Amino acid sequence: MAMSVVAGIDFGTLSVRVSIMDSERGRLGSGCGEYPLQRKRDDPDYATQSHSAHMTALASAMKKALSEAGVEGSGVAAMAVDTTGSNVIPVGEGLVPLDDYYLWCDHRAAAEAAQITETACRSGLAAIEWCGGRYSAEWGFSKLLHWLRHNPDKRGRMVTALEHCDMAAATLCGITDPAEAPRSVCAMGHKWMWNAALEGLPSEDFLVSVDPLLRGVRAKIEGRFATSDQLAGRLSAEWAVKLGLRAGIPIPTGALDAHWDAVGAGVRAGDVVNVVGTSTCIMAVAEKAKPIPGVCGVVAGSIYPSMAGIEAGLSATGDIFDAIARRAGSSVAALSRSLGGYQAGQTGLLRMTWDNGDRTVLVNPDLGGMTLGWNLMHNAEDELFAAIEGTAFHTRVILERMEEHGVPIERVINSGGIPQKNDVLNRIYANVLNKPILVPENETTSLGSAIFAFLAAGAFGTIEEAQNTLCSKYRTIEPDPVSVGVYEDLYRLYRKLYFGFGQPGGPAVTAGEVLPALRRVAAMARLEH
Repeated sequence: MAMSVVAGIDFGTLSVRVSIMDSERGRLGSGCGEYPLQRKRDDPDYATQSHSAHMTALASAMKKALSEAGVEGSGVAAMAVDTTGSNVIPVGEGLVPLDDYYLWCDHRAAAEAAQITETACRSGLAAIEWCGGRYSAEWGFSKLLHWLRHNPDKRGRMVTALEHCDMAAATLCGITDPAEAPRSVCAMGHKWMWNAALEGLPSEDFLVSVDPLLRGVRAKIEGRFATSDQLAGRLSAEWAVKLGLRAGIPIPTGALDAHWDAVGAGVRAGDVVNVVGTSTCIMAVAEKAKPIPGVCGVVAGSIYPSMAGIEAGLSATGDIFDAIARRAGSSVAALSRSLGGYQAGQTGLLRMTWDNGDRTVLVNPDLGGMTLGWNLMHNAEDELFAAIEGTAFHTRVILERMEEHGVPIERVINSGGIPQKNDVLNRIYANVLNKPILVPENETTSLGSAIFAFLAAGAFGTIEEAQNTLCSKYRTIEPDPVSVGVYEDLYRLYRKLYFGFGQPGGPAVTAGEVLPALRRVAAMARLEH
């Protein structure tokens, strides 16, 4: 294998990170560029971002990364781009933006999502089963329909709409014809109901039955649908100058950040990767693709091009921890310092972490957080510990649903920002899931995009070969048998409440045992401690 240097690019919510990677030595240097997020005080659902701000930040980050790495731009052999998913932009002739991106956290399209879900369920649309039975306000058709309804003066000029990863790749390659635009199977499968086995996108008849404004849109969402082992194109002369790179280097078809983060974390068949940050993305790969009830995305080729990619998750994780600390006038780091000696179940609290709704498996955005078992002596540290336990219980519900539908789970890898600096969380997850937790020793951000750039450059023959060379070693947190036993009892209560409170019209549950059981578990934990 000849040594090769590539650029891995990761667009996050507030910044873009560029990593310069060497096929033998790993990360040589990195650089970040920030961009603003537009919010409106009178509309909490509004969140937009500018395409030009993204690209300006990329140029800045690339220069910083090359400088830190001590690498000449002419020596970079390939580049690859991942982005947050569900960032949608309508474009006119020449793929020129007609508006800013609807960002993933823009939820103005809730009514449109509900209408798509209702129409899909009523008409028996097979594609809705592949995204858990409910379409999201964050996803492509919801946002595009909202834009069409609210921009009558611009909609006649729309030639297509693009996901951020595809818009970025098209821009870098100098592509201006929508028929030539790269279309990430990862983004289009998880966010636009595209499914190769179901003839691609939902039918024209279905879309028109949702709203006549969608007439003709299916034909406009054209392009080259491809997995990430296929090229989007090559770097244009214009962008080569702006980035300080060599024109003509290959750029593979892009993907969503959590999916490539899973590749960077070393995911293989039999693994689950929990990308734990402000929310949690739960990623897995499987030999065969089939729908999983309540799991928001099963897409052939979305993580590994040759396998089915499965995406699930929690709507809020770190966001909940931050909110608890903020209400206490403290920080998560400060509160966490007191948690090292806490025992399983000792708080007597049971926390349902629905503060931002339930993304998987109830797929219900209308839920709210709930904590049972309070007494007069509880403090913020207790609530934080119970919230971490709650996210672990919720994760177990999701993993059990995946296993019930043919996804084997042998290893659990905790990736993302929080597991790197919060061992209390890793310990709780090991005990609740009763599985060893593997935590990458080094940062994995933008490593997945670098791996696909290396494949495009021909530096490695397979993803596995690249992972073997580049992915971090793990430290392992083993379950503690005593804590596992406590959490088995608590999980039985959690499951009862999760499905009892979380499903409108669900069967009644008897809850009279819950509070005495929480008190009994807490008392036992204090005695043993």
